[in-house]
Amino acid sequence: MTKSLVRFTIEPSSDAYLLLIEDDAGETVELAATLEQLDLIGEAIDQLLEQDDAETSDSE
Repeated sequence: MTKSLVRFTIEPSSDAYLLLIEDDAGETVELAATLEQLDLIGEAIDQLLEQDDAETSDSE
């Protein structure tokens, strides 16, 4: 069963960043991530958004 994202936050931690992801059932996952990992996540999101924009532009 797929859960929906409700909220996420990124907080600095002593040696990394804490990524908190809350789903629609109210459950929260806490993940430690480096700055480099957060950068890769940001790049992946940017690529997907650019693809979506390109596909939307092509269909108009």
